[in-house]
Amino acid sequence: MGGYILRRVALIIPTLIGIMLLNFVIVQAAPGGPVEQLIAEMEGHGGGALARAGGGGGAEVSTSSGDSRGSRGIPEEMLREIEILYGFDKPAHERFFKMLGDYATFNFGDSFFREQSVIELIIDKMPVSISLGLWSTLIIYLISIPLGIRKAVHDGSRFDIWSSSVIVVGYAIPGFLFAILLIVLFAGGSYFDWFPLRGLTSPDFDQMTWYQKIGDYFWHLALPVTANVIGGFATLTLLTKNSFLDEIGKQYVVTARAKGLEERQVLYGHVFRNAMLIVIASLPGVLVALFFTGSLLVEVIFSLDGLGLLGFEAALNRDYPVIFGTLYIFTLMGLLLKLVSDITYVLVDPRIDFASREH
Repeated sequence: MGGYILRRVALIIPTLIGIMLLNFVIVQAAPGGPVEQLIAEMEGHGGGALARAGGGGGAEVSTSSGDSRGSRGIPEEMLREIEILYGFDKPAHERFFKMLGDYATFNFGDSFFREQSVIELIIDKMPVSISLGLWSTLIIYLISIPLGIRKAVHDGSRFDIWSSSVIVVGYAIPGFLFAILLIVLFAGGSYFDWFPLRGLTSPDFDQMTWYQKIGDYFWHLALPVTANVIGGFATLTLLTKNSFLDEIGKQYVVTARAKGLEERQVLYGHVFRNAMLIVIASLPGVLVALFFTGSLLVEVIFSLDGLGLLGFEAALNRDYPVIFGTLYIFTLMGLLLKLVSDITYVLVDPRIDFASREH
């Protein structure tokens, strides 16, 4: 097992570099980078943007015609200053290797368009994403485990068939479509105006009593969490069902029944403890899905100021330090959590041997 862990840790480095390289190439090839965006802002707004570029509010603007970007009204000297400001005075490969060197020491630099470092932005936005992810995970487990147990006990019944159909349909429909449907139905879209549409708290949150704050928090969280968890039931419910079915067919269950134990004692006194090991071990994988893939569009749709919305706005604004800084952290955490998930499987069920499967 130790050798397997070392190999997995060693593979994290090239995997991380490969993901960063692929996204670096894609982002560099996309039109409308930060240089072009600042030039457009300078042409549209003048002084404020000129000051950001180091040109000052009184900088002169060229009106000459030509093939360079200076023909758009920006002097060549200022174009060079802008490129130096954003690091585009160096070739792409030099910028990539410098980025890798900085990221190895978790130096992600500062945002191009926000007056904060990337680390400060991530720390500032993380509580919202954590709230959404943890409550979604809790609700998924509270519903999926009892549902999966009942489906296993009544395997092949009408309840098992129609509940499986509902679960599969819910899994097939993207979460953001459910989010839009919830807004239309319950957030003042076309029918009811029962829930707020934006944020996790009301404007007067600071003036509320402690119990009013709790109620206001869950009132704002209701629709985003609902949209986030609807598609998450399928995997865990079916995993629970199959795990219980596998345990119910084993010899120790037959022996327990032969001793005259009640079905409830057999199910919860013997089967539950063994069947739940695999379900519990899947928790890191569920967290990866909810934190790094499932909540992005939900945060955008409900205007939740979390990591998903931060990454979305950074992509729109071509804020490269934020894009690559969050990508690096998310990828690293995702790879580490997947490793933790594999180790957890082995700890809860020694019969699983990932190391032997590599040969």
